[in-house]
Amino acid sequence: MRVRAALAGVALLLAGCGAPASSDQVGFEGGDGTVTIIPAEDRTHAPVLAGETLDGDTVSTGDFAGRPIVVNVWGSWCAPCRAEAPELVEASENLGDSVAFLGVNTRDLDVAPAQAFERAFGVPYPSIYDPDGELLLGFGQLPPKAIPSTVVIDEDGLVAARVLGALDATTLEGIISDVGAGA
Repeated sequence: MRVRAALAGVALLLAGCGAPASSDQVGFEGGDGTVTIIPAEDRTHAPVLAGETLDGDTVSTGDFAGRPIVVNVWGSWCAPCRAEAPELVEASENLGDSVAFLGVNTRDLDVAPAQAFERAFGVPYPSIYDPDGELLLGFGQLPPKAIPSTVVIDEDGLVAARVLGALDATTLEGIISDVGAGA
């Protein structure tokens, strides 16, 4: 009986990275690592993402105007997000101040697990707490519809790329390079 309960718990955890938590929240699907880079002439303005961070401060993508922004959508309950976190930390360190990083924590109903996630992985950049996924609705052309998802906004504030699913530091750094080159 305990084995069956444990297996059911694992199945629910794995399903959580792809299925909506409830009918009133943004629906997410599983990501397969698909990378989409938009040519410079086809990019559209990114929505301004602003809100309270997991630490109680406020942050906005407007705070990072003039440089590329990596927006990563994650949840503490998501196994691929845990696998991806060290890669994002590495990319953030490798790219330094030339690129801003901003997390969007979604579907965590309490900030405590999200804060523990950031501490465990040494995440050096802020994350907006967005339990209902409402902030993500503004991405029309390339919605971050998987968890994890990463959207790259270029230095002009235009949506330049999206990755649905976990990514590694090398891939992200390559995307940043391509976006900067107008690819």
